[in-house]
Amino acid sequence: MNSLSIKRSTGLVAVYRVNVLLIGVALTLLLSFSPRFVDAARGGRCRQQKPQRFLMRSSYVKHGMIDPKSHERAVNYRLGQYGSVPGIATGGVGMQSVNSQTRRTTFFGLPITLHEKVIPALGCVEQRIVRHCTSPGQVYEPRSIGGLRTENTIRQGELSNHLFGIAIDIDPNRNPCCHCVKKWQTHPKCAKPAKTPYDRADLPRCWVQSFEAYGFYWLGLDSLEDTMHFEFLGDPQKSN
Repeated sequence: MNSLSIKRSTGLVAVYRVNVLLIGVALTLLLSFSPRFVDAARGGRCRQQKPQRFLMRSSYVKHGMIDPKSHERAVNYRLGQYGSVPGIATGGVGMQSVNSQTRRTTFFGLPITLHEKVIPALGCVEQRIVRHCTSPGQVYEPRSIGGLRTENTIRQGELSNHLFGIAIDIDPNRNPCCHCVKKWQTHPKCAKPAKTPYDRADLPRCWVQSFEAYGFYWLGLDSLEDTMHFEFLGDPQKSN
């Protein structure tokens, strides 16, 4: 092969590499500007934080009764951080609605809609689980998950965190809520004696700890023993 042929081949390879690079950049930009999808597992800075205590259900529900002042404080914080829920929880004039700030993402390959502010924290949870929850008894494969809801599923004036797009339920049939409604009391995991809430759930303790590391609270520790349910009670400004 003469020197001219070598130069032409080298030039073609260089052009090919540039084209591949440009295509990759274009695809990245296209996905990053997609208005309704966010990759929760996308690499980024993961900052650990604890759930804020005043947002925990146990801080404003005492002996089955809502403490109005504590509940109002928690609701106002959520309104300020995540927006209003038309017809259910409204804020000031001009406040954005929760729905306008929700995005579709995935968690372990399963689609879910959540508030855009908590999606980075969920991505950090998934990354930690993949890295640390690898031993026998720690591996778990979720089959169904739920996030945003538009109807309140809690009575007596209490607001579900699903309304704000900051809560996730994982496999209700495998991780029941033993004290939510009467029908759950007949679930095999609820009917038998249990030493800890972990005995009520298939979810491994390692998964719960991974959620807690990034500001989520496991409602399995609440009086409801809602073992499917995690809710982000951290500071969303610290999650990305």
